[in-house]
Amino acid sequence: MPLTDAKLRKLTTPGKHFDGGGLYMEVTDSGARYWRLKYRFAGKEKRLALGVYPAVSLADAREGREVARKALADGHDPGELRKLAKAKAVHEAVNTLEAVTSDWLAHQASRWEQQTVKSILASLVADVFPTLGAKPLASIRPGEVMAVVQGIEARGAGDQANRVLQRIKSVFRWAVTHGRIETNPMLDLLPSEILKPRQVNHRPALSDRDLPEYLQKLDTYEGDPHTVNGLRLLMLTATRPGEVRGARWVEFDLPAALWIIPAERMKMRHEHRVPLSKQALEVLHRMQTLSGGRDLVFPSPFYPSKPLSENTFNSALARMGFKYLATAHGFRALFSTVANEQSWNPDVIERQLAHAERNAVRAAYNRSAYMQDRVRLMQWWADHLDSVRKGTAAQSAGQ
Repeated sequence: MPLTDAKLRKLTTPGKHFDGGGLYMEVTDSGARYWRLKYRFAGKEKRLALGVYPAVSLADAREGREVARKALADGHDPGELRKLAKAKAVHEAVNTLEAVTSDWLAHQASRWEQQTVKSILASLVADVFPTLGAKPLASIRPGEVMAVVQGIEARGAGDQANRVLQRIKSVFRWAVTHGRIETNPMLDLLPSEILKPRQVNHRPALSDRDLPEYLQKLDTYEGDPHTVNGLRLLMLTATRPGEVRGARWVEFDLPAALWIIPAERMKMRHEHRVPLSKQALEVLHRMQTLSGGRDLVFPSPFYPSKPLSENTFNSALARMGFKYLATAHGFRALFSTVANEQSWNPDVIERQLAHAERNAVRAAYNRSAYMQDRVRLMQWWADHLDSVRKGTAAQSAGQ
């Protein structure tokens, strides 16, 4: 006879009490009552635990039996399905967004500056983890991520919203690669389709027509000589401000007229070789009398063991009357504009700017083929600056 709720409430006799279809209650000598399901798969008799009575009711046990029957009908072993489900639950419990993000950042740490890692983590801790951090990565839907980044945008931080979206997508992409989730549901989340268009404000850059005034003011600027010479080398090499501020004497091969910036100091984490013009070498020879006995070429005048501060160059430009009109980083744009207008090979210009080549074959070629072209380019650029300073700039074509 099938079991009933009334029978179950009074059932205390040890043994197996069947309901039908392989479902039975097993009562132990101690009085504990367990639901079991007996079934056969691949010719073998097996048992499936369905829970403890009364936490699992008769109706619940019967529902479990029907689910098992359907699995058998589909050719699956209910017991193995149960094991897989438990393993999946355990996997997802330890692969939350926060946990996987931590592993992703640890994996990338050798490629990025420590401050970059901290900045990325801080943005996710502030805006993402409070709502999604504890959720299994596999359970997070695109709509949830979209809601988070649109919330960031709504407070007026559109750029931050875009950065956070790209970081979340990077975490999911890395998770698929490393077997933490099976598929990436974030592939179709495109900033252009979920965030409002933003006006891009480029860094102010000195224009070619303002160059004579700037060079004259730099020549008469009475600021710290470390800053003045740093600005000169910055323009003569078309490097980034941070690369000049952090320059070390050990990086320079003055007899070979070469500055070798190590990969760890470059934005793209690739060593960059900068040919030095005669004018750039003159700047460095002047600096040897000021800092030749130190590690840094441009040490802070206040803390000699540290480089010039991040705002030093832009502050000097402001004092020279170029606030809001030019930034130290903008000298790179000026160099690129003038060199391109003078018909220099764009590939040579881009290589001198240390811009990454996306094509791997071309990247390998560029590393080996353009040094002599860049030597000529940088000497031409230095001579051009001298001509502008003297008011005799020639419009000579490039290579």
